Amino acid sequence: MSYSGKHKIYLDKKAIEDRHLYRLLKRIFDFITSLVGIILLLPLFLVVAGLIKIEDHGKIIYKQTRVGRNGSLFSIYKFRSMRMDADKHIAELLKYNQVEGPMFKIKDDPRITKIGKFIRKTSIDELPQLVNVLRGQMSLVGPRPPLVTEVKQYSEYDKQRLLVIPGCTGLWQVSGRNDVGFSEMVELDLEYIEKSNLLFDFFLVIKTLKIMIIPNGAY
Repeated sequence: MSYSGKHKIYLDKKAIEDRHLYRLLKRIFDFITSLVGIILLLPLFLVVAGLIKIEDHGKIIYKQTRVGRNGSLFSIYKFRSMRMDADKHIAELLKYNQVEGPMFKIKDDPRITKIGKFIRKTSIDELPQLVNVLRGQMSLVGPRPPLVTEVKQYSEYDKQRLLVIPGCTGLWQVSGRNDVGFSEMVELDLEYIEKSNLLFDFFLVIKTLKIMIIPNGAY
């Protein structure tokens, strides 16, 4: 799936707030699926945790503050894919940023570990977010949860992304991911929110599983 090219989507906030049944059914689906996923993936979690620990003896889980629905803050969990001192080197790498807008991504990031390169490419590093889904802080499908520093640079138009619970995957992730710029990502997220329903969510989950086997633009 590629970027549709649709521009300037203005969402009806009240209509989104009134989708009580959809949110309830989605929450039930998220809870059951994330719980089953954590149980089934436990052996993989243990293997990845062991490989991370063996490589540099550092922390296994990376925790970071993200912005959720309506601006609420929560801690997101990932398998650590970078060196322990990675955050200290962001400033010196900003000039190499390859994503326009309030996002930071570079290919061949020197802070990424050997095992980190593999788990990022296959999105395995994101699997601990199933805990966030289980807690109700995230959904399986929704807009990517942004950093606090990113939201500070958002326009009022961009902030429409925050009207729903953020997700582990979404229309942006299956549409090229880092090969898609920030403005296109916003449009894809708004398009998802506008069209969202349980069938569409299920389709995006299946699409994501396929991408984990045949990776797209993740790095």
